[in-house]
Amino acid sequence: MSAMLLTGHGGIDKLVYDSNVPTPTAAAGEVLVQVTATAKNNTDRKAREGLYPTKDADDVTSFAIGGSPTLTFPRVQGADVVGRVAAVGEGVATTRIGERGLLDFNIYADARRDINLTPDYYGHGADGGYAEYVAVPADQFHAVDNDDLSDAQLASMGMCSYQTGYHMLTAAGVKAGERVLVTGASGGVGTALIQMCRVIGAIPYALSTPDKADALRALGAEAVFDRADMDDFTAKVREVTHDEPFDAVMDLVGGDMTHRFIDTMIFDMTRRRTYPRLSIAGASGGNVSEMLWTRIYLYQVQIFGVSHGTRAEAEQLVAWIRSGDLKPVLHAAFKLSDLHEAERYFMDRSSNYLGKIVIVPDAQWDAHGAPHALAQ
Repeated sequence: MSAMLLTGHGGIDKLVYDSNVPTPTAAAGEVLVQVTATAKNNTDRKAREGLYPTKDADDVTSFAIGGSPTLTFPRVQGADVVGRVAAVGEGVATTRIGERGLLDFNIYADARRDINLTPDYYGHGADGGYAEYVAVPADQFHAVDNDDLSDAQLASMGMCSYQTGYHMLTAAGVKAGERVLVTGASGGVGTALIQMCRVIGAIPYALSTPDKADALRALGAEAVFDRADMDDFTAKVREVTHDEPFDAVMDLVGGDMTHRFIDTMIFDMTRRRTYPRLSIAGASGGNVSEMLWTRIYLYQVQIFGVSHGTRAEAEQLVAWIRSGDLKPVLHAAFKLSDLHEAERYFMDRSSNYLGKIVIVPDAQWDAHGAPHALAQ
């Protein structure tokens, strides 16, 4: 089969397109999926560049939460896989052949449904969807037969973004009626968070750019703050919320912005009814934040680090997708053989797009990619 192989840590030259990769087979309890679309995530780039240090900020490495490294080379990346079951392994019903589905991207350490302490994922610890076929656990390939969703649209709602966002909300215990600031709101996790806040009855506020404000409000954002105008940010928040502090912040930015986000939750503790909560699942603004710990413990700010979610959360998300409560935010599709171009576009700030980029195998392009090709 054809696949894009990550051959080592480094730039996009480490991604090598190979048309002679052995096709995987479905082991017991697995399904072999013919891939039709795989959403691109920032974790693909960070893993490729070795930007997951957990000890020294300057390490070039990937995470090894389970104790030993699982990213080995060559590796097929791509976590948010959509496709159709082409074959089944022992113990899996043959009636599943032909089923369209979406992968729960996690590599779980055990069968627990409510906790995931050693997160890893397809495209990192095992081969993912930047290929024509992938073998995955049958119970993690969830059928979604909604006729109104194309395969590329379904991939744009993949678990890497939506499950991460949902776990940010559940970790912080966000409830109906609470005000939530979503930073990095135009990306995959951000747009997912805005929608999921509305699904559970919370009120999302977005941090993005003015040109994306209308689209983010259409997704459900109550208001959109300009990330390029952070002077007196708390004052701007107070004006919009009528002096009500944010109940929680979903932070995908980090860096020197973290203390400003905390400010928006603690400026008037007498108006709060719960502890201030900060969920962190990204650091696009910098991997190191400097803050006074006295501000954290005196104001009783609760901080939640989030990478992946749980089996139960994945199943809830699939239910929301099937019911139409969540909508796709798809920007464009690229051919798998053009992944270098997609990577450059993904990292180009001037591209200024909203939502997800999806990668489609060349053999599937006419059916599943061309209708969503990047507008020239």
